[in-house]
This record gives sequence, structure tokens and C-alpha cells, in this order.
Amino acid sequence: MLLGTHHPKLDEKGRLFLPARFREELAEGVVVTKGQEHCLFVFPMHEFHRVTEAIRTAPTTQRAVRDNSRVFFASASHEIPDKQGRVTLPATLRDYAGLERDCVVIGASTRVEIWEGNAWASYLADREPVFADLESEVLPGVL
Repeated sequence: MLLGTHHPKLDEKGRLFLPARFREELAEGVVVTKGQEHCLFVFPMHEFHRVTEAIRTAPTTQRAVRDNSRVFFASASHEIPDKQGRVTLPATLRDYAGLERDCVVIGASTRVEIWEGNAWASYLADREPVFADLESEVLPGVL
């Protein structure tokens, strides 16, 4: 399970050190793609295969399925961490997420998300009060 918040820096070649606690699970390779709220999703290969299968079974007669599938797969990049645990983030994905230097990497259970530092701070400032004040379950039976 991928958990926690980390603050690595993007180097001048567009490489990012994966947090040490994530490296074993991500060592065989990852798929990096566009996520919602202009972050990047980083999937371990086994999880990317599971997501791919779920998308494959979604009804392509629905425009939203086609649209999301196209963006998701067209922007995807297969990366293998180097011996130091770095992955290269393609320029198009860095641009999408506004990544320049300061990044925030969060574990989101089955995937990792990469955020531009200020974007993550803004997101938290907006969403944490809502989370703290929830009066009903968002995920029935869970939270």
C-alpha cells in the first residue's frame, strides 16, 4: 500500500526521486499519466493492468468513457526507475501538472500522485476543511 506525503525535488533533467518507501513496489516499472486536478498518477505495473482491464470493460458507447480513456492512455508513459530510484517525467506531463522544481508526492493507496507544491497546498487548504466537517459518509461503510 502506498501511503504518506513526501517532498522530493525535480532535477534539471526532469527526473524525480521516488520516496524510498515506495521503491520496492515500483521497482519493476511504472506508468505515469495525467490525473485529475492537474496532478500526475503513477501506477505500479500490476495496478495499471487492473485499471486497464476495468477501462476495457467500460461501455465505449458513452462519450465520457471514450474521452477519459483517450486522455488517460494517450498521455501515459512507461518508466523504469533507475538504480537511484529516479523516474523521468516526460515534458508534456510536467507541463500538464505545472512541475518545475518543488513537488509533493503522495501515496494514494494503489497509486502515487505527483503534485506541484503550491497546487497541493492550495488543494489541501480547500479540501481539508470539507473533510474535517463531513457529517455523512462519502464512502458508505468506510468513511
